[in-house]
Amino acid sequence: MRNVSVIGVGMIPFGKYPNHQLSDLGWPAVKAAIGDARIDPSRIEAAYCGTAFGGMMAGQRILGRIGISGIPVTNVENACSSSSTAFRQGVLAIKSGQYDFVLVIGVEKLSRFGGGTLPLEREDWEVSQGIVMPAVYAMRARRYMYEFGLSQEQLALVSVKSRRNGALNPDAQMTTEVTLEEVLASRPIADPFTLLQCCPPGDGAAAVVLCTQALAAQFRSDPVHVVASDLTSGTFMPGFRDMTIPDITVRGAKHAYEEAGLGPNDIDVAEVHDAFSIAELMYYEAFGFCERGAAGSFLETGGSDLNGQVAVNPSGGLLSKGHPVGATGAAQIVEIVRQLRGECGARQVKDAKVGLTHATGGGLTGFDHGACSIHIFQR
Repeated sequence: MRNVSVIGVGMIPFGKYPNHQLSDLGWPAVKAAIGDARIDPSRIEAAYCGTAFGGMMAGQRILGRIGISGIPVTNVENACSSSSTAFRQGVLAIKSGQYDFVLVIGVEKLSRFGGGTLPLEREDWEVSQGIVMPAVYAMRARRYMYEFGLSQEQLALVSVKSRRNGALNPDAQMTTEVTLEEVLASRPIADPFTLLQCCPPGDGAAAVVLCTQALAAQFRSDPVHVVASDLTSGTFMPGFRDMTIPDITVRGAKHAYEEAGLGPNDIDVAEVHDAFSIAELMYYEAFGFCERGAAGSFLETGGSDLNGQVAVNPSGGLLSKGHPVGATGAAQIVEIVRQLRGECGARQVKDAKVGLTHATGGGLTGFDHGACSIHIFQR
């Protein structure tokens, strides 16, 4: 199995683009990634495109805009893990020797729905009875608060940190800081969440160019190496489930750490799937950044700040950068690659050498989540 490196990344600022088609969002990110890689587009042998709501042939539609055609294009849907799953497919294709150069795209246009919660699969029993994702995470939050004494203020501090980081990120959808008081006073959504504790939907695209590690130095002096790539699905469990433990992430983290030969203490910077404020706290524990039940104090004492023990969501995360579902995983990878290259300006994590991305999603009856993709990178 061959080693894989990232040689190019690109994305567009996340936001609302009501007058753009999906392909209009995607091709500028692809062009930016190819330019960043300093590679002739003709060298790209295959493309993998992740999108949850983008419709048929999303990858072909995007690549056709910039004259890339005739190569194998695989379109991937895996809920919020769509483009991180596409990235894993690209990694495996290079590892196996099938290709030397691969393009990965993540793209989504959620403004087409006009706002509100995202449509879920009506075939699912709980969805047919009215369950929505803010309610699922709100139940997790309430149980965690009951079990471990997490306060409303500690929960809201996640959003304060995220917006502080997002204010330093020109690609973020939300670029203004907020106070604790503003988070708590914002409109109620699903108890205990207020509006500023829920990720904003929007539109966006991100792209990544991969190649074999042996060839990477021909294009960049600072390639970032992929040292772990894991994808796992939720396990079905009827009846009681401990909602304070994101089992799918715990299992995926174990696999990724084993593949990389690293552990929690080796991670300098992480982009985790903070769709709602409680999620980031639970993922501190799932990845071993702190002990069970200690996430609130870990955050409060600066453990996840830019200069903390492990900088979590320096991009602003989903809460600030936004969550165009199919684009999220690829955008997380863009952020980590830029962090490891030292390109992030005011939000740069000092001496970052190892970074992690984590995208999970797809609530289903009986599953803690549908899919979870975790990647670890090293410079």
